[in-house]
Formats: sequence, structure tokens, C-alpha cells
Amino acid sequence: MCARATQIIEQVDDLKVTEGVLAETAFVLSSVYQMPRSKVVDLIIALIKKANLSTYALNKHLVLEGLIMCRPSGRVSFADAMLWAAARTDEASVMYSMDERFPDDGLKIRRVL
Repeated sequence: MCARATQIIEQVDDLKVTEGVLAETAFVLSSVYQMPRSKVVDLIIALIKKANLSTYALNKHLVLEGLIMCRPSGRVSFADAMLWAAARTDEASVMYSMDERFPDDGLKIRRVL
């Protein structure tokens, strides 16, 4: 699968990637391939920075910021980083979450516990 994905990424001029694909990629690299979190973040950032790739319905810069929040620890999950980027892309000011670890950078989080 890696070879096929690489071929598509390298040969198609205009690719769009969704937040779900990015979160799933992070999950597979970290759980199946047992890659360290920092390596997973670096690989996904390198992918997103490719000139022929854009993020579907998300601000690419905010996706990169969200991923950087994932690097230091397990505090911010990859899925939460993508949800954070979606909320920021949509210019939401308040986010409701049951997750006490949800990133609040640039958002007002209302905890629903």
C-alpha cells in the first residue's frame, strides 16, 4: 500500500486530503508501525507541505499548527488536533468538549463533564 500511495502522491498534480485521512494515517503509523509520536508528526507535516497537496475544507497552516501541538506528548490526540484545526478554520470562538485535554489554543473550551 505504501508504494501505491507514494506513486499517487508523487504523480498527481492536485491532491486534497481530509482531516479523517490525516488522523487515520497518524493512527496507523503510531499503532501498526509503532513509530514514535514525534516521527509520525514529522512525516505528516512533510506530507502536508508538499506543493501538490492541499487540505480539504481546512486551513493548511492551522492543520500544521494542530500537528505541532501533538508532538510534545500524548496530551493532544491527532483526531483532536484535526478537530481543533476545523474549529479554527471555521472561525469558531467556542468549542464544547468532554475531553479535558482538548487543546484550547485560540478557542474558548466549555467543558461538558
